[in-house]
Amino acid sequence: MARMTAARTPDRRLSVAPMMDWTDRHCRAFHRVLTKGALLYTEMAVDKAVIHGDREKLIGFDPAEHPVAIQLGGSDPADLAKAGRIAEGFGYIEINLNVGCPSDRVQSGRFGACLMQEPALVADCVKAMQDAVSVPVTVKCRIGVDEQDPEVALFDFVETVAAAGVTSFTVHARKAWLKGLSPKENRTVPPLDYDLVRRLKAQRPELEIILNGGLETLEQGLAETASLDGMMLGRAAYHTPWILAEADSRLFGKADPLASRVEAVDAYRPYLESQLGKGTRLHDMTRHMLGLFTGQPGARLWRRILSEKAPKRGAGLEVIDEALAAVVPQDEAA
Repeated sequence: MARMTAARTPDRRLSVAPMMDWTDRHCRAFHRVLTKGALLYTEMAVDKAVIHGDREKLIGFDPAEHPVAIQLGGSDPADLAKAGRIAEGFGYIEINLNVGCPSDRVQSGRFGACLMQEPALVADCVKAMQDAVSVPVTVKCRIGVDEQDPEVALFDFVETVAAAGVTSFTVHARKAWLKGLSPKENRTVPPLDYDLVRRLKAQRPELEIILNGGLETLEQGLAETASLDGMMLGRAAYHTPWILAEADSRLFGKADPLASRVEAVDAYRPYLESQLGKGTRLHDMTRHMLGLFTGQPGARLWRRILSEKAPKRGAGLEVIDEALAAVVPQDEAA
């Protein structure tokens, strides 16, 4: 269990989005070898699960993952306050409230994107959390849901929640359609409206506004957020993780930690070895590495070897070595 809380306010110029079933502790450990500066988020953790469940299994993390923030889901101010206190005790440097997830399971629990329709309740939730913790409380939201007019809904939502003390909003620049579209479709079908998010920042310059949704490269992110405070990458960071390897020099003015994808594998190896020793399955870790060599010769073979052999009982680092042998000659030649 991590018990270290960073003293500084998180640097949100680049963050990796909370993504269910993807950004677990093994994914975050891998992303951290690629970038030391990006803020990493957990998968959404439901407040009641944090309060009543196996906390170490659910929200435990390695201090080496820092800077790392937790995203909570819920709509009961008292429960969110309790879960926030627990998360702060684990060492998270930010508590983020999910007001963007459109899944049926989230809707049935009265949290996620449906809370865009209840800004006063969100304000009560964040106020309770702020009273309970000393780390920043932030919100990740959509620009609206269903028939809402984003020009009205987003601005009214931010005004109400900011009045409760939130100063940092990450905005997924798409509507969420709670009826008629699947969660997967909600990530791609509703059109992006980056200009609306920029207008929000222009109207509320005192707030930190982070852009999320559809950003595929650092170049695109930097271009689209020139007047904003930062970018949050989601699927692009997961499926093509090497894009994170230039983040430290391009956004944080620091040297990049790695010179090649092979170095990334080597840097992640001690973590793999340590976790294997604790009984973690190799596949639970290597599934987050499948896209590392995307666009490179041998990438397909790298993915195939890891996908086919890492899930087998007793699989160990020899699978990594075999997969790496399929790409190392080409990587070095490049």
